[in-house]
Amino acid sequence: MIWDAIIAPFAEFGFMRRALLGCVAISLGATPVGVFLMLRRMSLTGDAMAHAILPGAAIGYLVSGLSLGAMTIGGLVAGMAVALASGFVTRATALREDASLAAFYLISLALGVLIVSTRGSNVDLMHVLFGTVLALDNAALILLCSIASLSILGVAILFRPLVMECADPQFLRSVSGLSAVTHFTFLSLCVLNLVGGFHALGTLMAVGIMILPAAGARFFASSIAGLIGVAVLIAIGSSVTGLLLSYHFSLPSGPAIILVAGIAYVLALLFGPVGGLVTQAIPKSQVNP
Repeated sequence: MIWDAIIAPFAEFGFMRRALLGCVAISLGATPVGVFLMLRRMSLTGDAMAHAILPGAAIGYLVSGLSLGAMTIGGLVAGMAVALASGFVTRATALREDASLAAFYLISLALGVLIVSTRGSNVDLMHVLFGTVLALDNAALILLCSIASLSILGVAILFRPLVMECADPQFLRSVSGLSAVTHFTFLSLCVLNLVGGFHALGTLMAVGIMILPAAGARFFASSIAGLIGVAVLIAIGSSVTGLLLSYHFSLPSGPAIILVAGIAYVLALLFGPVGGLVTQAIPKSQVNP
């Protein structure tokens, strides 16, 4: 029974194994970035940049069809352009960064959907918006694993400046010239992981595997290393469960994975040992007799 329900789909079908490997790579690369997005109160920034890659990916699609290379390059260029443009607007005008990002991402989302809808089919639009994790080929897996490796290396190198920027960004600016480098490198890693997640989960779902496990981990750990470890476990567990639900019940795989991550977040919010609602409601005398 356990074999048929859990192991057999991955043992018998190559597309399930490729989907699992792709999801694990995204979980290892994107989730630590999501933890720092959460700690820096930039969760909605990640969502905005996820939508910002859409017009670049759509232009790559117009030029070369569903080409991995063209859509990746287009998404990277568009994401970085929006990040830099919103930063420039924030520094040159009175508009706050969240407002400028919201403006750019709404324009990007509308433009990307318009481009794909005008020149492509509804199937192509669904592919771009929601991904095709069950159709990952070897080239896509190499891309996802490369992005994950680069992201892990980048987070490891910048770990201390990132932690300092989360705790006291003004102090980091005053004692080190790494503040700007850290900020823009971190944004680059964010865009890179969103582009990788886009190929598997689509532009609308890619940010979910970043933010939801990180938010859920907040109720299980208080140290940054603990947050990253728990978030990665939640992301991988959500990926496995979502893929199995997709296989057994014919559900769309990307939304199933993100919905499982959302359920994990709600359960952590209710029952997590570090600030969960139910945990806080129980008198401490009963928790520690």
